[in-house]
Amino acid sequence: MKRILSCMQPTNRLHLGNYLGALKNWVALQNEGAECLYGVVDLHAITAGHDPAELAQSTREIAAAYIASGVDPKKSTIFVQSSVLAHSELMWLFSAIAQMGKLERMTQFKDKAGKHKERASVGLFAYPVLMAADILVYKATHVPVGEDQKQHLELAREIASTFNHKFCGGDEFFPMPEPVITGEATRVMSLRNGTEKMSKSAESDMSRINLTDDADLIAKKITKATSDPHPLPDNIKDLEERPEADNLYSIYAALSGKRKEHVVKEFAGKGFGEFKPALADLCVEKLSPITARMSELMADPAEIDKILRAGAEKANTLAEPVLKEAMDKMGFWRP
Repeated sequence: MKRILSCMQPTNRLHLGNYLGALKNWVALQNEGAECLYGVVDLHAITAGHDPAELAQSTREIAAAYIASGVDPKKSTIFVQSSVLAHSELMWLFSAIAQMGKLERMTQFKDKAGKHKERASVGLFAYPVLMAADILVYKATHVPVGEDQKQHLELAREIASTFNHKFCGGDEFFPMPEPVITGEATRVMSLRNGTEKMSKSAESDMSRINLTDDADLIAKKITKATSDPHPLPDNIKDLEERPEADNLYSIYAALSGKRKEHVVKEFAGKGFGEFKPALADLCVEKLSPITARMSELMADPAEIDKILRAGAEKANTLAEPVLKEAMDKMGFWRP
């Protein structure tokens, strides 16, 4: 059976890019009948500094966003990474076979560490090894990832292959997880700059639509989104030199469930003065129910905690036997 794992960090608020690039697709995968595990990876969130006073509440907010977006705790397992100790333990086992040279070449480490990588934490450096453990401790077969995470998934495949060869005689104890990239807007760009990815950490809040924004603020952000003075094109190719127009088209297509080609035909020759209000109305229609549901959930943290405890129990049931068998294969003494 297809087993899917995907996770997000509890850092800052989730936005439209997270919804279209991940959450919307998670719900579709869940409803297709796959076994789905969706984690809040709080151990990853501490690698570049965090506020201890906010971590637990941020974790609840991410879980609330999952549920409000349509992830059903009765169909999918929603859990917190630190509640499943096997993640950390398997990561340590993998650190004995992961190669430093490959970790040093990870694009995200270079980007986040910048020019002062010698000051970066060991956790930030070893982030991809923990990500490999996140995936393989459940023997996940498929992982929904963005383009910026494909390199990490490839490392997870390499670690699985090395472990299988070194400790399992070549048998596939750990499966080779496959990437899943779906949807019309797998990479949503900033509303201020169509060449930059929409980000939780961008300085300007006007660059993104947060899942907690109300209808008026959503409409304001779409209206003020960077565009150009030219009429909208009648073909996809003409969007290549117009990144802001291409981004707004992609958002409309993903939210409406239409292909981008159909959206291009629908608005061909019209101006942004007509297109932006239509996009704003669509964003409000799709996101307002999520915002309202998140507010309800955050007003009842005990209910969120109940869901996360149940998810942790399910996740531990799957992860602990895998960890024990991996330790057996590596030759550890156990009572």
